Amino acid sequence: MPRFSIIVPVYKVQGFLRECLDSVLGQSYGDFEVIAVDDRSPDGSGAILDEYAARDDRLRVLHLPENVGLGGARNAGLAQAAGDYVLFLDSDDAYTPGLLAAVAARLAATGDPDILVFDHVRTHWWGRGGRSEAADLLAAAGLETFGIRQSPQYLNLFLVAWNKAYRRSFFQEHGLRYAPGLYEDAPVTYRSMVLAERIACLDRIGVEYRQRRQGAITKTPGRRHFDIFPQYEGLFAFLEQRPDLDWARPLLLERALDHMLFVLAREDRVRPADRGDFYREIRSFHRRHLPEGGFPLPDGWRGAEMRLLASAPYASYAAARGLRDLRAAALGGQRRVAKRASETALRGWYAAQSKRPLDPHLAVYSATHHRGVTGDPAAIHEKAREIAPHIRGVWVVREDAVDALPPGVDHVTPGSRRYHEVMARATYWVNNVNWPGTLAKRPGSVHIHTHQGTPLKYMGADLLAKPGARHGFDVPQMLRRADRWDYSLVAGLHAERAWERAYPCHFTSLRTGSPRNDVLVGAEPGRGREVRERLGIPADHTVVLYAPTRRDYRRGGHVDRFDLARFAADLGPGHTLVVRLHPSLAVGVARGLGLSDLHRRGVLVDATDEPHVEDVMLASDVLVTDYSALMFDYALLDRPIVVHADDWGAFAASRGAYFDITADAPGHVSRSYRELAWLFASGTWQDGEAARLRSGFRERYCEFEDGRAAERVVRLLMLGERGGALLPAARRTEGVRIRPEALIER
Repeated sequence: MPRFSIIVPVYKVQGFLRECLDSVLGQSYGDFEVIAVDDRSPDGSGAILDEYAARDDRLRVLHLPENVGLGGARNAGLAQAAGDYVLFLDSDDAYTPGLLAAVAARLAATGDPDILVFDHVRTHWWGRGGRSEAADLLAAAGLETFGIRQSPQYLNLFLVAWNKAYRRSFFQEHGLRYAPGLYEDAPVTYRSMVLAERIACLDRIGVEYRQRRQGAITKTPGRRHFDIFPQYEGLFAFLEQRPDLDWARPLLLERALDHMLFVLAREDRVRPADRGDFYREIRSFHRRHLPEGGFPLPDGWRGAEMRLLASAPYASYAAARGLRDLRAAALGGQRRVAKRASETALRGWYAAQSKRPLDPHLAVYSATHHRGVTGDPAAIHEKAREIAPHIRGVWVVREDAVDALPPGVDHVTPGSRRYHEVMARATYWVNNVNWPGTLAKRPGSVHIHTHQGTPLKYMGADLLAKPGARHGFDVPQMLRRADRWDYSLVAGLHAERAWERAYPCHFTSLRTGSPRNDVLVGAEPGRGREVRERLGIPADHTVVLYAPTRRDYRRGGHVDRFDLARFAADLGPGHTLVVRLHPSLAVGVARGLGLSDLHRRGVLVDATDEPHVEDVMLASDVLVTDYSALMFDYALLDRPIVVHADDWGAFAASRGAYFDITADAPGHVSRSYRELAWLFASGTWQDGEAARLRSGFRERYCEFEDGRAAERVVRLLMLGERGGALLPAARRTEGVRIRPEALIER
């Protein structure tokens, strides 16, 4: 008997069906059966099912003699199911990698509950959306199980069939079946949720919920949407027979009305000519099922709508809704006016402060869009506090990052009055990204741009040839902001050439090295051990750091290149896999697709939130990356690097690169997961050839990294010290365009 029975009803989805089936049959957890129900589909879906069934005996196909609809197809598959748990998957959707393994682990951890609920992400025809509204609820549940009577807030979870794993005996015991018509999920979902004694949650995105541009029944306007009323009538008819569930009636009435009012408001469901009839049906349902003690009304407009149902005819309801929309528009206008007035006042304050003399002892710092004290600016600030204590440093930090600041760090928040004062008075501006265009550069101020590493992928003006990669970027505006730079810090000649090409502006390239990398040059093993202890990594483990970058050929930037759980398992005992996502992916859906769950289960360590990436590198023994600039920094540790380049062609075509990393790599290159796994299984990742490649790469791209970059910046640019000893030896080669004397003249 398999652990899971996955029921896939199929109708007119030949364009999406292969992707759906591949997502299931390719799962790393294999103890399942798939029951695909061909609901008399008129296209080629049936043939595709037979093709897959012929090569994978885990898939069985039921060809129905007549079309019975989504609910009937699910029921037909359910009758054939033999698994401990039943899952439903719509045939135009897809499972995310590793879902079934995660579900199996959570079921075991929670003692086989009646229902397990997991998350989803909406994948629109134009790109993937964000986390669902249920994400916080799912996370709050942890490993506890609950019943709806004690935790009624979980009735707000998405009421569909495919985001749950049902214990099959529970489903059978209560005679749960899907009715014909639209909205067939609702009565089964709510009925099962109130009947279940033990419900568990998994805070993990398990389903790519496809939002089709056309062809989706729920987004086709018409009278079919009136099916919602008999569906809920069936639910309340069941409740009439179960006086032991009287406690659930008020809760379910609120949920039913919320659903009906949601459908009424959707132009892609209820036609304007039908809205009066639809509203009257809602009122009739409300009147029939209103309990004597009433029911809990939600806050806001939805609660007001439900109050109107008791007395207001459709004309009054429509007028109230129209008035609400007008008030919302007016309030939005008032807020926009107030915001513009505030911005105007702050610009005036900045202009007034700019008439005061620059403060020669004031430096302002920012890193990665004001996310905290990190990167090259942090290294420069720390060194300035040591050897130039008379220069006061102030950090620009977002409000949501203030609590994480180190003790004693003076800061301002963007847009505040003091922020504008500090920006106007500071002599030194240090940043690794551009400052806002509203801030004018004052004569005599020194703008130091540190960048965020050595570039492999195209940046700045080079993106003009890559329209997909520059989506959302105003390159001319970017260059106008870069015109304010005085100095651009570089780690090597390659970086110098790339930045001068990418930003054809007025700055001077300064061959200092990258200040944040000073800790990596000649790093002591002790610091890495301390970080390992903090991350909970055994001291004797080999730590494999995986640091993927974003992709410009997919909206949102995240692409799963391989199954992280499988890689962690294939590394074997004595290894710990540490994952560090690109900063731009840290707040998206990437972690919800499995990373956070694997971290909680101890399969790997998610180090994305570690404030200093240098600490993460120090704690590791080998780096696996694709095209991340982190490889240039990691090479300074003289530890192995593996480049996983299975989509190099797509990456280079969509983003562009300054050289072919597969031909000039800092270590071995894998072009498939099989090759990556072999490199580690065989020990090749740390052989002599890996060391040779790493050494050559470091010599070519890290010439100026000698561990004194931060000191060099402070002494040359803030203290104005002379002396060729401050300059790395490579700077005195032929063709050098910067003299120490030129820096001192400032």
